[in-house]
Amino acid sequence: MKEEKAEEALDLTDVSKAAKELINEVSNVIVGKKQVIEMLLTALLCEGHALLEGPPGVAKTLLAKTFASALGGTFIRIQMTPDLLPSDIIGVNVYNPRKGDFTLKKGPIFANVVMADELNRASPKAQAALLEAMQERQVTIEGVTLPLERPFIVLATQVPYGAAGTYPLTEVQIDRFAFKLDVDYPSSSEEIEIISRIDEIEKAKVKQVLTIEKAIKLIELAKEIHVSSKVKSYIAELINGLRNREGIKLGPSPRGSIWIFKAARVKAMLEGRDYVIPDDVKAVAPYVLSHRIVLEPEVEAEGVSAKELIQEALSKTPVPKL
Repeated sequence: MKEEKAEEALDLTDVSKAAKELINEVSNVIVGKKQVIEMLLTALLCEGHALLEGPPGVAKTLLAKTFASALGGTFIRIQMTPDLLPSDIIGVNVYNPRKGDFTLKKGPIFANVVMADELNRASPKAQAALLEAMQERQVTIEGVTLPLERPFIVLATQVPYGAAGTYPLTEVQIDRFAFKLDVDYPSSSEEIEIISRIDEIEKAKVKQVLTIEKAIKLIELAKEIHVSSKVKSYIAELINGLRNREGIKLGPSPRGSIWIFKAARVKAMLEGRDYVIPDDVKAVAPYVLSHRIVLEPEVEAEGVSAKELIQEALSKTPVPKL
């Protein structure tokens, strides 16, 4: 038994080292976004998807592509437009007149890292094509169900609501994303570094520091991280506090609790621990909950944000002693 525990501790040390190598490799190209990179890795290892929000030109696509290269996985970018059809995303059976039969032409959804750029420019019909893929990790083409790659992660961006030619995402679609990550403008010092290194960045060759097989192993290993009943109760109290908070029209769904639970396990694993502590919950909760809260109009008019209410809930929810 002692030997098994020692072996597990060694494995977790290796996990922490591998995570740092991947984050550092991506950071060589993407300046000043280390926290976002860490959360992308967290999303991958708990098999969630991420909504990347931020102004144009802050390297969201480059971030996704660089992350996939360091992972050693396939990367596909789908430019979402109003005329995009579901078959353009998941694939279609094409008739072959010479053979007199149909051949499956797989769509771009069959990749490890899928970038759905400007997701809310696609019609609701095209947006819905992602639902089965994101939830069940499979697609159905003309009655035939096909499994997707593993690991599989969808990263999506949006153009600002209200812009011409946009279709706002439904609450159901938004809830499919485990995390919302804000990719903001760089600081002055970071912008100077970007300008100074732009030629190097544009020609940078990203070193593969993980393999698909190792990533899948880490996904399974994260499921073995222990979460005590006290931490589970802490998550439930946090979620229920937000649901019952005055001024919140729609609170987090049970998926919010589930993704905090899963992300906290990965957070603990990446730090070399085989158990979750409340600080892990606090670290991941804002990324899981900010897009799952709809405020009452009068609260929004007062300038209160969902992030502020989440921080309030985190400060007021009693932290368990382990």
